[in-house]
Amino acid sequence: MASVKSGVWVPLLTALAAPVALAQTAQLELPATDVTGLREESSYKPEQSKSALKIDAALRDIPQSISVVPQALLEDQGADSLEDALKNVPGIGLSNGDGQRDQVTIRGFSAIGDMYIDGIRDDALYYRDMSNIERVEVIKGPAAVLYGRGSSGGLINSVSKKPTFAPEQEIGVSFDSEGKRRTQFDAGWADEQQQDKAFRVTGALEDSDTFRDGGFLERKALAPSAYFRLSDDLELNLGASYLYDKRLIDFGIPALDGRPVKVDPDKRFGSADPDQDYTRSEVFSLTAGLDYRINDAFTLSNTTRYYHYDLDRNNTLAHTDANRFVTAADGSLLVKLKRGNVQRKEDGWFNQTELKQTAQLAGINHQLLYGVEIGRQEKDQLFYNLNDVARVPVYGDGLVRVPSQAPGKTGDGLNTQQTLGFYVQDLIELSPHWKALLGLRYDEFEQRYRDDLKDAELERTDYTLSPRAGLVWQPDDVQAYYLSVSRSYQPSGEMFQISAANAELDPEETTNYEIGAKWNLLDDRLLLTAALFRLERTQIKTADPVDPSKLVLAGEQRTDGFELTFTGQVTDQWQLYGGYAYLDAEITKSNSNTGGVPNEGQVPTLTPRHSANLWAVRSLSPEWRVGMGANYVGRRYTSLDNVTQMPGYTTVDAALFYQQPKWDAALRLFNLFDKEYYASAHGSVDLITPGAPRTLELSANYRF
Repeated sequence: MASVKSGVWVPLLTALAAPVALAQTAQLELPATDVTGLREESSYKPEQSKSALKIDAALRDIPQSISVVPQALLEDQGADSLEDALKNVPGIGLSNGDGQRDQVTIRGFSAIGDMYIDGIRDDALYYRDMSNIERVEVIKGPAAVLYGRGSSGGLINSVSKKPTFAPEQEIGVSFDSEGKRRTQFDAGWADEQQQDKAFRVTGALEDSDTFRDGGFLERKALAPSAYFRLSDDLELNLGASYLYDKRLIDFGIPALDGRPVKVDPDKRFGSADPDQDYTRSEVFSLTAGLDYRINDAFTLSNTTRYYHYDLDRNNTLAHTDANRFVTAADGSLLVKLKRGNVQRKEDGWFNQTELKQTAQLAGINHQLLYGVEIGRQEKDQLFYNLNDVARVPVYGDGLVRVPSQAPGKTGDGLNTQQTLGFYVQDLIELSPHWKALLGLRYDEFEQRYRDDLKDAELERTDYTLSPRAGLVWQPDDVQAYYLSVSRSYQPSGEMFQISAANAELDPEETTNYEIGAKWNLLDDRLLLTAALFRLERTQIKTADPVDPSKLVLAGEQRTDGFELTFTGQVTDQWQLYGGYAYLDAEITKSNSNTGGVPNEGQVPTLTPRHSANLWAVRSLSPEWRVGMGANYVGRRYTSLDNVTQMPGYTTVDAALFYQQPKWDAALRLFNLFDKEYYASAHGSVDLITPGAPRTLELSANYRF
């Protein structure tokens, strides 16, 4: 880490220790009490994360930056989508995901395939629903030691709702001023006396309009699960999920003279028939897990998941090349449109076997994890494209009749990926005040692509090692300081098919150097974290300077950054959740160019230098609460030429809550000041998605 030498660690740790005096004082002034008017499970402060280490470990024991978005926060904010949840995590950049999927950047690096559910890869390209999600955990920095390929900037693990022995039946509805109509439910049953079986089913139905011209959303979600205690030492968990999602596909608006074109936020460039511009996805999964307690020292678990994914995408969008605009005979400005059709079908399965061990060696306590992961994915895909199908006014009606099916087939093939990974991890308690974390993973990742369009086959197998090491110092129960280094790898293709241009290239590598601190303040009711890091990705594919038609591993990208988060209860009446991120990201070495502009020295796309969020809720009485929050996102570039810039923005939300033992209601006002802003962009080209205008939402839940 060139800019953070070892001699700097001591003054940095001294500076990070500044809040300790505040913590010790605050512990005497504010004794812990229950939050007035809130249900018992409604704390914003997370205590543990199973995503980071895959063992039960307190957050203060983990030498890594982790953001946990808890269920209480998701419920208070009325979060229905993953994007709703992730707006609470600073340092994340939003992509419009081709109008078909969840997609973000973390610390300046794309995380398109770094999605997980309960620790198992979930990289299908779809929009997730939150009706079956208990919390969302974002691990910052490489996590390949436990999860395998990818995770340059981090990964996102959604933790699903499980059966409990205190089941509660609940049904809820929500409506908003833009045409949202949604119902969701959560029901369970358990043998509370024997505690040997429990069942739960969650789901949602939605038929909504949106603020975009012709926008709609149809959604059906269903997720049953079951728990069985087969013996005193053996447990079985079963789960299934089904999600149907059909919506207007929306690539957003083009850019002109380095800015998004100045049009109304609802304006769309595409087909005049919304039935032609849609994306439909269906995702089905089955999961089975066994947990066996061998003895006091050993626990064995095995989890298998199968999934099927089906995508039907039909889109019309503005051209993004330099000649996308033309002038009409009357002098008006026109933009060219293109048509595309995409079909994807995926089937895949993963199996993870993990052995957890607690041991004492030479007087030192160890929490050991041994794991094996195997998996196979088959991804069939078909692409059609037709350029310049129509031309529409930039500042007039942007909708026009287009062919339903593009005639030109541009891709057709089957992508097969096989994973075999072995990993070991040890959390070591060196003394009452010192802990160390060591981990190593070996992966064999095989890819094959059968190109039916070119009647060719490609294959590649990579063998990689992913290490992690960290050291934690905990001088008392309030404060913890850590150092860590971790590495991940990104093979050619990674989650897409390999090609003739990259099939012979070794994986890219990402290394994260981090120093951080975690404080449990206000008598353990408020968690404050800080992290200073350098993230470097090397051996990036870039143009061969001798032959630009070929690729070589000569590129580099770097992000230096600082993150601060705080979450929990500051008084008997106040709950807080917030954070700030500073990202200094740069393409430090590259032979490639974008639009004739060299990539070297440019800022990665969708990466704000500054981002911050704050959400606060105050309890007024046992029945009434009020909430208010703000999100700030700095300016971002839409492509690597750094020509088009999305301005920074701040949006403010507010909420009023009323609660009774059997029911509750909430009134939420999103974008309180009706700020015009740009929420996301494509990430590679100048296609930009406007943010939603001021929206009033009413929701209610009944429990029985």
